[in-house]
Amino acid sequence: MDLIFSARSINQETSEYLPLNEHGLNSVVEITGGNGKVKSPYTAKVKIQNLNNACWSGVVHIELTFKKNNPRYFLPAFMYGRNRGETPQNVPNEFPRLRDELKRPSSPWWMVRSDRLSHPVALVFDTDKIYGFSASPYFILKDGRKVQWKPELNGDFYQYAGYSCSLAGSVGYTLGYENAPWMFIESHDVRERAALGANCFTLEAGEEVELYLNIYEFDAESELDINPVIEEVYYEYHQSPRKVSDIKSTVKDLSKALYEDAWLDEDKAYAGQVFEEDDGSYRYNKIISISWTNGLSAAVPILLAALRLNDEAMRSQALTCIKNIIDNSLNPSSGLPYEAYSDGKWSNKGWWFDGMHNAGHSSYLIGQAMYYILRAYEYEKKLKNCIHDDWLAYVKPILLRIEREKNSEHEYPYIFSEKSGAGIEYDSLCGVWCMAALAYYSYLTDDLSYLEGMKKSEQHYYDKFIRHMECYGAPLDTDKTVDSEGVLAYIKAVKYLHALTDDKKYLEHMQDAICYEFTFKFCYNSPIKVPPLSKLGWSSCGGSVTSVCNPHIHPMSSNLVDELLYYLRQTGDNYIKDRMNDTVDWGCQSYNTYDREFDYGKKGWMSERFCHSEGLLKQRYKDNSLASTWFCLMPWASGSVIDGLAGDLWDFCQL
Repeated sequence: MDLIFSARSINQETSEYLPLNEHGLNSVVEITGGNGKVKSPYTAKVKIQNLNNACWSGVVHIELTFKKNNPRYFLPAFMYGRNRGETPQNVPNEFPRLRDELKRPSSPWWMVRSDRLSHPVALVFDTDKIYGFSASPYFILKDGRKVQWKPELNGDFYQYAGYSCSLAGSVGYTLGYENAPWMFIESHDVRERAALGANCFTLEAGEEVELYLNIYEFDAESELDINPVIEEVYYEYHQSPRKVSDIKSTVKDLSKALYEDAWLDEDKAYAGQVFEEDDGSYRYNKIISISWTNGLSAAVPILLAALRLNDEAMRSQALTCIKNIIDNSLNPSSGLPYEAYSDGKWSNKGWWFDGMHNAGHSSYLIGQAMYYILRAYEYEKKLKNCIHDDWLAYVKPILLRIEREKNSEHEYPYIFSEKSGAGIEYDSLCGVWCMAALAYYSYLTDDLSYLEGMKKSEQHYYDKFIRHMECYGAPLDTDKTVDSEGVLAYIKAVKYLHALTDDKKYLEHMQDAICYEFTFKFCYNSPIKVPPLSKLGWSSCGGSVTSVCNPHIHPMSSNLVDELLYYLRQTGDNYIKDRMNDTVDWGCQSYNTYDREFDYGKKGWMSERFCHSEGLLKQRYKDNSLASTWFCLMPWASGSVIDGLAGDLWDFCQL
């Protein structure tokens, strides 16, 4: 491997990166130790000197090159493999892809600001080697000098760094940054490369800046071998989330707000979004579904909260929603539940419908809904001694109907026919929700009739998705982008497969999947510059970026706490424990602990959108200035946090 230095100055006419000497800059590199392995990377001490008699301003690019064969790149939360650049890209939802041609949204190279990555590390798996480096995500001013930030250093923020990757055979680090060749605000807001300006790094005449890179080069069996590096980087840069609320208070605050402010009595459902009007009244965006963005993903966590808090009125409300879905949503033609409700009619035409390529039922919503019904069944039985046998009678035939539609690879469909229930589209991870629900059903009922089929499905999902650190096809609105949502269901499924079989293999697979999810979960607190998150000192650590298509942090991974606790109890793994604690603390600081804390709403209100970077910055204050959150109450988001706190963790903490 070699380090290649280049730069682009603010007054340069072209966007080309030129050798440092053409800018009057100089570099000095010293390898001070290490052997390139996970625990002992090479340490490169780098000095960049401005030899000019005048100030220089621009972006300095340091590329780590390697002899390439078939590289797969891993820039956590931004690039996985090639972000499926190998697949057709004429889709409505755009996201960065690596491909040899420059044709939006694909490019053979990418540059991006540091805070689009959850961990400050860029890695490549190529055949039987892993190459890459880690380096600080931004610079601070300390004692008048520009230095790379580390958690133990105090100083004023100076400038973001950046990261890059190229199919030519390199990963890179930049002083200053660019978002190039395009900047993705979201999948429908892609902007051209901006001129240099506020993104520059400045060196005064004669000034020298010193920086460090940890460089990796070691033998590897698969992409999974990036995970030990992620763990090392986590501990090097880790900052805990801020402490704001505790577990019991968070569950009480969030559930009370949903009970009081999000319930639609005439629809027997929780709204998808609740907005404040100027006169203090509420406006509801109903978008009622059986799960995912409201429905059971809200009602069941509220039921858990009600059971923990001994609130019978809240329990009754949640049960009303659950019962309404069970009693009325089933499509008799397919034997599967309809997924959306509007104007007195059940259908599959939810808010996501026009983004689909095939109409029909989705395994994502159906599998998740069945899973949540079983979760409600378990906790009603355990905490209330109330046994809902009719719920099991509803879930079982749906799961068995789904089971018949697995393909020859033992994969569940992505989409089912409305008319017959037949599988009509596959190639996605979202069907693993069906496996999770069936494994949960088997666990609750001691029915092992379907175990061999689940084992085959689990092996398929592991080999196709988890092993390659490239999980796609869960959220229905992202054109099968690489994401962090679908893997949550896989983790839940293998938890129950392990509980049913005591086979160590499932713990190992569970660990690999958990570590994949951790690549989306921030390890440090990004220096956010946009209110309200900036003024609150809100913490990104512990929150997971949703996908490479929707680059914001949202709460869905908070529902994974039960599974992290299960794995921790089985293994005593302190890394899992630390990241579980981050997840818990993140949820406890991401909602209004008092009215209008996040510049909107009442105590207990929480939205789904936390903009830690430039991604998804589109909401605005009344003066038209940008806001780093969505000003609305979103029950599914609150439900994800409640789900993680009011399950097994509640008993573990003896609340």
